[in-house]
Amino acid sequence: MEGSFELTLQMIVAVLAGISAQVIAEYLKVPSIVFLLMFGMLLGPDGLGVLHPQSLGVGLEVIVALSVAVILFEGGLNLELRDLGKVSGSLRNLVTLGTLITLLGGGMAAHWLGEFPWSIAFLYASLVVVTGPTVISPLLKHVQVDRQVATILEGEGVLIDPVGAILAVVVLDTILNGDASPSEAIIGLSLRLGIGASIGAAGGWLLGLVLKRASFISEELKNLVVLAGMWGLFGLAQMIRSESGLMATVVSGMVVGASALPEERLLRRFKGQLTVLGVSVLFILLSADLSIASIFALGWGSLFTVLVLMLGVRPISILLCTWNSGLNWRQKLFLSWIAPRGIVSASVASLFAILLTQRGINGGASIKALVFLTIMLTVFLQGLTARWVAQWLQLNQHFGATGAVIIGCNPLSRLIARLFQERGESVVLIDTDPEACAKAEQENLPVIQSSGLDIKALEEAGLDSMGTFLAMTSNGEVNSVLAQRAAEEFQPPRVLAVFPRDPQGNAPTTQGKVSQAFIPQLPIKVWNQYLSEGQVKLGKTALKEPGFAFQRAHLQALIRSGELLPLLVERGESSFQIVPATDNWQPGDQIIYLLHDPRPKLLKRLSGASASSRLALEKLPEVEEVPISASVSGMGMASKGQREAIAEIVKPSQQEVLQPPAQGL
Repeated sequence: MEGSFELTLQMIVAVLAGISAQVIAEYLKVPSIVFLLMFGMLLGPDGLGVLHPQSLGVGLEVIVALSVAVILFEGGLNLELRDLGKVSGSLRNLVTLGTLITLLGGGMAAHWLGEFPWSIAFLYASLVVVTGPTVISPLLKHVQVDRQVATILEGEGVLIDPVGAILAVVVLDTILNGDASPSEAIIGLSLRLGIGASIGAAGGWLLGLVLKRASFISEELKNLVVLAGMWGLFGLAQMIRSESGLMATVVSGMVVGASALPEERLLRRFKGQLTVLGVSVLFILLSADLSIASIFALGWGSLFTVLVLMLGVRPISILLCTWNSGLNWRQKLFLSWIAPRGIVSASVASLFAILLTQRGINGGASIKALVFLTIMLTVFLQGLTARWVAQWLQLNQHFGATGAVIIGCNPLSRLIARLFQERGESVVLIDTDPEACAKAEQENLPVIQSSGLDIKALEEAGLDSMGTFLAMTSNGEVNSVLAQRAAEEFQPPRVLAVFPRDPQGNAPTTQGKVSQAFIPQLPIKVWNQYLSEGQVKLGKTALKEPGFAFQRAHLQALIRSGELLPLLVERGESSFQIVPATDNWQPGDQIIYLLHDPRPKLLKRLSGASASSRLALEKLPEVEEVPISASVSGMGMASKGQREAIAEIVKPSQQEVLQPPAQGL
């Protein structure tokens, strides 16, 4: 009973330490492996002595195998095939030629600098050819480099893991069976890759078919069906040929991800959570099992081995693998610097150390120590400097990005698009309504007739290089879904939407990564009607330090009265953004706004014109600076209550706001 409780306590401590490391890393925006390594070594026998992973026995190997399977499946699931097509040549070279270069370069460095025998040196090199997706993905989440570089790093991390693990097994087999010929080793590698890929492809297709056709299975149970199916494919491949299960999990994840499942988002979230848990527990246990003394015993030669791998072998590999790729020197330099090793290297090295020790071959503990030294140096040096390097190379995603993709071709969205155009920024409208798209084309606005959920349409609109995504259809629920999808898929710097109206008036100003556009509870249909009937004036005001509080209070009063709608804010010379409802205006801001003015409608009626005549914004007026206090003179047709509310704060001025030309007046 005491023994079982001790094992239970070991797992509880590992889970608590792992999740704590994830939380701290999330708060500090650094790769989680940094704290996972620190916590594991601190809690291990060489630290506080709380964790003793060896007490788990064979259970540790089981945990490692099943967790790595989940990690690789989730990596395959998240691989975007449409993005891989853009970098397929470079990625193919990295997984093939790059693996060979790292194997040869790392082996020679370990032999000549680390003074390892050739067999052990190449075993080390085979273990570090992989770049871990469990380190790359969180790193890119925080750094957010441009999409092409991110796709190469993510694709390399996922695809090279099974290749590297299988290569390491082949090298280990060669060491354990010294009489094996090179041809036998190559055949063994090919068989493992082929068997794993075949089982993964067939099993992934079958899983996708079951999830689509089996309507009686609930959404929650479907996630568990995928988990069970994935482990089943892993076990089947392992039974047929050892170490082929890793390739099976990656390929099955890619096939399931390409199956266009209706529950794909829930599946990704579930697998992502399992991956975080698996990585957290594994790194804590494996780093706790590491002997710190064995790392110091390696000497300076091993340190130089890792530095040569980072500063020599990796840049040569990137240079040769991306020779004709079209990548610029900044992108190649960033790829040369970022190659952190992760959980697959650590787990396979730990298992190999056990196997070598059991067979009486020296070097198992040294190999494990050298692999962990490589992990620590690549993670700490590359992971912690990645953000700075990306900024220095100007590779941050949407670095200085401008322009906007707007969903909806209603009058208000077309007006905003025209304002962006007048500024000289790119803008693209997307709508499913042919008539609305035709009106946008008449105003010389770029428009795509498609759904805002269509990823290809968003790519065609250039959202991966735009600064703003705005969903402002007349359906608030649809806007929320569209904006969330755009934030997850493209991660533009600014994602805004006109949220659904809450009957109780408690509309949120943010939903996850999405901000509410313009003002809370925007009556978009009302403002579209104002624009269509020419009942608006377009103005611009500068908020200045003297009297700033007065100006802000005036703005808020007009907004509350429903007479003013802030559209855009200019900060400095380069910042030109949609006004979010959460925006805190500052002195120096210039606000472009719409002001409701019902007088044109009255003039139309007095002159006998149709009340439904539309305001044609054929040419926007040049927006000049107008003090916001001028707007009361345009409130003559407002309700008595609105005029009184405004009059309490501001006095009328003789200056007029700008008025767009109206057709037919």
